Amino acid sequence: GDAFKTRFFDAMSVLFPEGERFFIACVCDYRNQLSTPAQRQALIDFSKQEAQHSKVHLTFNTRLVGQGVKVDRIMANQRKVLFDLARTRLSKGHTLAQTAAAEHLTALMADSFVEQTHQFADADARVRAMYVWHAFEEVEHKGVAFDVMQQVAQVGYWLRVWALLMVSIQFPMFVFQILNHMLKVDGFNRRQRWGIWLKGLWWLYGPGGLMGPVVKPYLAWYKPGFHPWQSGMVPSFKTWNDTMRQSGDPIKASDALYTRP
Repeated sequence: GDAFKTRFFDAMSVLFPEGERFFIACVCDYRNQLSTPAQRQALIDFSKQEAQHSKVHLTFNTRLVGQGVKVDRIMANQRKVLFDLARTRLSKGHTLAQTAAAEHLTALMADSFVEQTHQFADADARVRAMYVWHAFEEVEHKGVAFDVMQQVAQVGYWLRVWALLMVSIQFPMFVFQILNHMLKVDGFNRRQRWGIWLKGLWWLYGPGGLMGPVVKPYLAWYKPGFHPWQSGMVPSFKTWNDTMRQSGDPIKASDALYTRP
């Protein structure tokens, strides 16, 4: 029932498959340098989860193609930016830092998404379940790329800072470009789109908005001694995980977050 909210998450879904593939590639650049079984297992688990995310969102994105969204063109442009440019022109340390920064950003958004249940109470149960599942897995492996960056690649503090600054500009820019394309596909004229954008940006960044709770943990990245697991696991994970294990149904697991005491 809300064009901006719907298309905001649809736009991210379009970016996820190539983005996840990029993350796997950048972390796997260092797989031969991992010295402990724990590190190697963390990389395997990370890669499996990211590959599964890519598969699920590719399937979801076929629905967007049917609506007239130019998914193939968007993904081709993204491949060019990530693989033809970043992966060929930047060092492995740079692209790994970008990966760790992007993982930090998505984990923060995931935290906000699953904890602010009032924001998604009216969302389609199936789409919400997909994003809740994705969100919890992002939080589960939020330290993997960071640990490889720090312990193996030995990326310095200033490159880490630069990476998050760049990701913080580029990711919203790409999402908003795709979102605006989707609103045009939906048939909204320029005046209507202005109204949708103003209301939507207030939902994202205004008081009580989706992004408000992520500001403090976002800024923590810039502390020299930062680590992603300093913030722990989101409180709702146990509810979701227990329900998921008992039922095997991601919709039931997602819905449990909205009925917990």
